[in-house]
Order: sequence, then structure tokens, then C-alpha cells
Amino acid sequence: MLELQDIQAAAARLSGQVLDTPFVESRTISQLTGCQVFLKFENLQYTASFKERGACNKLAQLGAEERARGVIAMSAGNHAQGVAYHAQRLGLRAVIVMPRFTPGVKVERTRGFGAEVVLHGDSLDESRTHARELATQEGLVFVHPYDDEDIVAGQGTVALEMLREQPDLDTLVVAIGGGGLIAGMATAAKAIKPGIEVIGVQTERFPAMVNAIKGTHLPQGTSTIAEGIAVGTPGVITEAIVRQKVDDLLLVDEGDIEQAIVMLLEIEKTLVEGAGAAGLAALIKHPQRFAGKRVGLVLCGGNIDPMLLASIIERGMVRAGRLARIQVNARDVPGNLARITATVADAGANIDEVHHQRAFTLLAAQNVAIELVLQTRGREHIAQVIERLQQAGFETALL
Repeated sequence: MLELQDIQAAAARLSGQVLDTPFVESRTISQLTGCQVFLKFENLQYTASFKERGACNKLAQLGAEERARGVIAMSAGNHAQGVAYHAQRLGLRAVIVMPRFTPGVKVERTRGFGAEVVLHGDSLDESRTHARELATQEGLVFVHPYDDEDIVAGQGTVALEMLREQPDLDTLVVAIGGGGLIAGMATAAKAIKPGIEVIGVQTERFPAMVNAIKGTHLPQGTSTIAEGIAVGTPGVITEAIVRQKVDDLLLVDEGDIEQAIVMLLEIEKTLVEGAGAAGLAALIKHPQRFAGKRVGLVLCGGNIDPMLLASIIERGMVRAGRLARIQVNARDVPGNLARITATVADAGANIDEVHHQRAFTLLAAQNVAIELVLQTRGREHIAQVIERLQQAGFETALL
């Protein structure tokens, strides 16, 4: 089984090839979560993910004959970019098989590193099967995203850097897809500091590792905003390490992840993808589990589709009460809409959208239901706006 010296050797190979990313305390997030939180900014890697650590460690050890053949990988995006970038840097041919649902930003960046991209299948398992077939047909070296000791050793270098900067950490919280990152980090961390707690996080929609380790039969979903950890089958190598060295596994839902993405954007001014926010999502959902502890989180990736990000931000504004939808019932006569908008303005809210509903309403025929989407300062401000409208004689309700 993988040992500390394998990860230390990987760190030596990676020196100067990948970033030793910042690992700093977030005082605001610490205050909000009730524990001391340190963030490892792996989203600042050149490919915006920790995945290039494992890819670089693997490719750097290929022999001359293997280099001449070229490499192939299957990935939803971050492993693809890591393999493509370091293959380009080393002058190797790279073929990447990606599921058809992969966000366009990841596909284009992978192509931008000179890789040949093949879109095949609706899941990572289908992409893996196709990649294996192509590897056999074309004589390419298969580079697995997580079930490979060289890959796991490269990912484990994240923990070496974290414990070098903060040796007094109590807990590491790590997102799990196939398990490469947590397997490498747990191997390094437990060797350096046996008493440290290592906790894995999966989404409720893709609980493959939880099912494997805990013997549960939780259903598998079809999609998640954390597509980087949407893995249907954990690795054989990684599952064995997780079973031996990881202390606990937690599940988070889509709303927790969305909230974590918005928090990191607002508070830390840093952009993460769904998988990169999973660790913070666990702190949000299970605050009592981490109360008073010194916790290290890995912001493991920052490749997120801009349209998805826009939707997450807007939904976050709704949850925070900074974007609200109200219905105002009024007589359908000239001047009433002006009175309503003036009342809203006087209350300090901004109108984002206005929609008149005359046909699809149970109100009297001479009345109209007006739906307003408002930008506000929060839930208390929404209540103030509604109160002002009611005082002005308009029947008003939050939708």
C-alpha cells in the first residue's frame, strides 16, 4: 500500500512544475461556522485544480517507450486538463475521453492544451470503457483519474503542504469522487500526525464511496452541480485506503454546495466549482461536528460553467432574501402601478422585474395581480417593503 515516502518522492518531482498554493485562515468563515477554518487554494493551480499534481507525477515517471506511444485519460474535466497540460509540457500525445454532459468551459480548455478530445457516454463509467477500448486499439498509456498509486501519491502532496504550514490542524475535510485526493492526503496526514482526523465529503446524489465503506444502499442520482465528484464507482486502490485511514464520511445536498460557492465568492473573493465547495458545504450542514476545531479545507477546483455560476448566484440571493418575489393586488386603473413602484422606491428596494397578471387570477375582473421581483437588503427589508405597500392600501404577499 502507498506510503509517506511515495508522496514525498512525488513532491520532489512536482517541485517547480505545480504551484505550492496558499493555505490561509478565513477569519470570517471561521466566525460563521464556529470552527477555525484554513483554506487550501488549489483552484489557483494553472489548470484550476489539484488534479494536475497526480497527472504530473504519473507522466514524469513514464519510460521512453511509453512516452512515444502517448497517453489517454477519461475525465469530466479537471483530470483531463491536468493530463493534457502536462502531456503538452512533456511533448506527449494526449487523447481525452469526456462524458457528453461535460461543461463546455472544461472541454475547450482541454482542447486548448493540445489534447484530442473525444466526447462519449453519459457517465464517467461509459467514458472509462470507451477510453480503455481506444487505449488498446491505439497503443496508448491509460492514465486513470484516481485508481493509480502514482496519481494518488501526487494528490497526497496537498496534505504535505497543509501540515507544513499548519501542523496543529485537528481535521482535514476533503471532497470524494473516486477517492484519489482523500486517499493520498489521508496517507500523508496519518503518517505525519497519527491523531489527525480525516473526513470525506460526498454529494447525496453520488454516494458511491459512502455506500462502499458503510454498506449502505443509498440511491444514485443522474446529475449534480458538483460534477467533478460525480463518480459511480470508487477506485479499488482508493477504497482500500479510505477504509483504513479515513475517520468518517459525510453527505451534503445541492443547496449546501450552492451556499458554499456563494460564501466563498462573497467572503474570500474566490471562485470554486461544486466539488471545490463540498468541504465548506459539510461545515455548513454539520456545524456541531466541527465546533471549536482547527479545520483544513481543500478548494479543490475552480472550473465552473459561467451560466451555472450565474444561476447559483441568483438562487443564493433568493435564499439570503436579497432577491424576492412579491404579489400586489390592485384595482386595474391608471396610476396604480406608478403608486406601487413609488412606494417600493420609497422603501429603498429596487425593482428587477414587473409582471401584470389579468387572465390567470381569481381576483375580480376589474383587479390585477402584479408580480414584482425586488432587490432588497435582506429578509427584514422585504418585510418593511410589504408593510409599506399594505399601509398604502395594497394587498401584498411574499411569493
